[in-house]
Amino acid sequence: MQLSFLQPLFDRPGPWATVYFDPAQNDESGAQRRELSVREACRTLEEEGADATTTEAVRDALLRIGPAEDPAGRVVFAAGGEVVLSHRLSRPPQRQIACWAPLPRLTPLLELAGRDPVRLVAYIDRTGADFELRGAVGPRSAGQVEGERHPVHRTASADWSERHFRLKVENTWEHNAGEIAEALGAAYEESGADLVVLAGDPRERPAVREKLPEAVRRVTTETEHGGRAAGSASPALEEAVEQARQRHTRHRVEEALDRFRAGRVGTDRPTEAVEGIPALVEAAREHRIDTLLVRPDGPELDRETWVGARPDQVAARRSDARTLGESDPTTVRADDALLRAAAVTAADVLVLPAADEDGTDAADIPAGGLGALLRWTYDTTPA
Repeated sequence: MQLSFLQPLFDRPGPWATVYFDPAQNDESGAQRRELSVREACRTLEEEGADATTTEAVRDALLRIGPAEDPAGRVVFAAGGEVVLSHRLSRPPQRQIACWAPLPRLTPLLELAGRDPVRLVAYIDRTGADFELRGAVGPRSAGQVEGERHPVHRTASADWSERHFRLKVENTWEHNAGEIAEALGAAYEESGADLVVLAGDPRERPAVREKLPEAVRRVTTETEHGGRAAGSASPALEEAVEQARQRHTRHRVEEALDRFRAGRVGTDRPTEAVEGIPALVEAAREHRIDTLLVRPDGPELDRETWVGARPDQVAARRSDARTLGESDPTTVRADDALLRAAAVTAADVLVLPAADEDGTDAADIPAGGLGALLRWTYDTTPA
């Protein structure tokens, strides 16, 4: 997950009000629960020291969140008397989170809005394709492409002229496959999709896949369900897209953990991965974090760290922060400090499943729940 969309949160000082809000159901009892939830969130902010104008801004924003527009809810970030950012969630929070802290509370956002890869679904027939993006904000059109329309149907006759016609048909299919592949590759690049699913004509799908750029082909899967014609949607297609999403997420986590295990401290070569708060804050100060690994149930996520005004002013101890040029450092959660540093240096962030979610050996995931793959190696061997 790239956190560049959070940049407005780092362009101004805190403290920050953060609320993860579930709007409940769209009925009378749901409306009552929403009102009670808004009151509870604002009361929590007031008890933790939030100023009246910021609390009121949060209240107004929460009251505008409804299940029709935001069925899974939203997270609201506010400071200095105004809401700075409101972001839609892809799954509702299991419990309401409201806090007032020096930095925005970001880790829940990774779980509630960041686990879903963006899927680019191509509905293909022999004359063209329709593209659809699926992600946290729901399905939306990503364009279409039309190829040559004639001839597209093949005859079974053995006559020479008919064989010649069949060849022209196959040439049309081949031409259209190239047109679709070119447009699909462009849509993939423009949309920032994570994976591609090909649905539709069984003859044209593999031809399109073969013509895709290698980088796109590596993240492409096919399904025999669904198609371009009206009424082709089916539960089987939805299941196939969901399975593709799960495979992609699983593969990405496995790949990152393999790199982490191979590169962590303790090998006989320069380390390419680090874990533990002291090593992570050092990497953050030097802008060396390429991918921050976060296990939301990790015991060290809320460990005390110290930060200054700049995102790279982060330290494991107060005395270290002072040596960085910050005379009055602030104590914050380790995960909030590291996520801020990762966001402003364009690092990726990957959420790891809890140890009991997929049977992963807890010893093989970053100690304390936080680790990083580095942008360049770092030799830990004493001189």
